[in-house]
Amino acid sequence: MDNRERILQCALELFYAKGYDAVGVQEIAQKAGITKPTLYYYFGSKYGLLETLLTKHFTVLNEELERASFYEGDVGATLYNIASAFLDYAMRNYKVYALLMAMFYSAKENEAYRAVKPLVKKFYSQIVHFFDAAEHELGNMNGRQEQFAIGFIGLINHYILLACDREGRPQQISEEKKRALVKQFMYGIYS
Repeated sequence: MDNRERILQCALELFYAKGYDAVGVQEIAQKAGITKPTLYYYFGSKYGLLETLLTKHFTVLNEELERASFYEGDVGATLYNIASAFLDYAMRNYKVYALLMAMFYSAKENEAYRAVKPLVKKFYSQIVHFFDAAEHELGNMNGRQEQFAIGFIGLINHYILLACDREGRPQQISEEKKRALVKQFMYGIYS
């Protein structure tokens, strides 16, 4: 593993364990076995390191979500694809996803929040776009696409947070549970 990747991996471990604000550049450099100037050479700053880390990890999720949220006339199937994209990604990359959620729920003037907000808004807008496309099939939408998107993402994120065993290790979410999640959400849509 080269220095750049080692720094990214060590930063992820530290940010996940302690939170972005509690970790200093010196601590990251020590854990990675490099000097602070090396970290600055690759990333410019701690914030630059965070942005690189987030971009690297969430480019994949964004691509998966774009494919999953493409609506072809079946609301249930598309919601299942979206849920699977989020859940499967989060279970493969639990530390990154949990870090994203923790930073998104941090203080709004915090630089960690500023780093994740565009990513979360992008994911949200993709889900809103799906509900816009499915509006004709969902007669009771009545301009509530944004509320539906918030509700669906919230349900998924709650599943992700609770999908760990007693030792805090993420567990795979079965296809049956994914279908039940979508069914539960759709019940709310059609009721």
